[in-house]
Amino acid sequence: MSENLRSEGWSVQPTFVTDAPNSPVTLMSDDAGLTQLAGDPPVAWQTPWSEVTALQLTRFPRAMALFATVDGVRYCWRTPRLDDHDALAAVVRAHGGVVERHRRRAGVMVVAVVVLLASLGGALGGWLNRAGGGVPELAAARAVNLTLKDLPATWSVSPPSILSYLFAPSTQVITSTTTTLALRDSLWSKVSSLFQGCLGVSAARDRVYGAAGQMPDYQVSSPVFTSLNGDIVVASTTQYYHSTSMVSRDVGEMSRPRFGSCFATSNAALLFSAAGIALPTKDLGTVWDPVTFVHGFVRGGVVKLSTSGPDRYLVMVTTASGHFEVTLGALVSSWPGSQSTLAGLVSTLLARSTSSTSTAA
Repeated sequence: MSENLRSEGWSVQPTFVTDAPNSPVTLMSDDAGLTQLAGDPPVAWQTPWSEVTALQLTRFPRAMALFATVDGVRYCWRTPRLDDHDALAAVVRAHGGVVERHRRRAGVMVVAVVVLLASLGGALGGWLNRAGGGVPELAAARAVNLTLKDLPATWSVSPPSILSYLFAPSTQVITSTTTTLALRDSLWSKVSSLFQGCLGVSAARDRVYGAAGQMPDYQVSSPVFTSLNGDIVVASTTQYYHSTSMVSRDVGEMSRPRFGSCFATSNAALLFSAAGIALPTKDLGTVWDPVTFVHGFVRGGVVKLSTSGPDRYLVMVTTASGHFEVTLGALVSSWPGSQSTLAGLVSTLLARSTSSTSTAA
């Protein structure tokens, strides 16, 4: 493989410059560095290899994603084409990066981290394909999640996104009997300790990462969706619990004042780990409890992911009603500019879980 490579048909998130186009993008590689041509007419950005770190190329069944950290910012380039995979893989390896294939079952981490949503505790779910569509509780959980109909007409299902590290594929179902996997012990210890220290709860009593956690009967996620220019990427996960008292006990912990901030920080830590960035040692987030038009329990938090370059924020919001706990996750480039959009989506999720409780019970 030659160091010289030109690959077309990519998109990038975040953009190198605020309000710059995120597609179409052409990536070029040579001995000097990595060059991106973005927009039409194209604008070029060249980065020396000495400034590119934590390279990672992930191949999916019908797409691939390239990750790299430049000046403290984690960038993700995505393409539905696989033509240049082998050539790009050689470039990534030549510069100390990692090449991997996205597997259906979780490995050491990556897709396993999606089950670190509220109330899953120490039991990390593996992925299991199940028919199950005829089960009323599962059907109700699916019906709560976001769909394209909830979003503006310009939105679409997202190509592989870093948000996929926190949400299972929409075709997968996690149940209380699903085979469990474990994250790397050191990572699990750091993330759980970070959350518990932030929230002020012991590992024995913690219902999110600790020994008091419980598995739902069913957990299923929506696809990951993206706005036209990629400035908002969202997904949701719905959990159905056998009894409303299980949800009530979880709400007891989630009602603590800093829950939203601590939960967002712990999820940001998982993204940092996947990106090869040092984990935080303290709470990085702020509390955000969106105002909804439906009465119900809502707790959320926001963490700024980027330390330089274009802004990128991780937003995590959890709602609870009856048998359901629902988590909305979003990556946004504008905060608080995205608040109204996300608050509307949280209202939609809460309204559905509230109305579904009686029919699914």
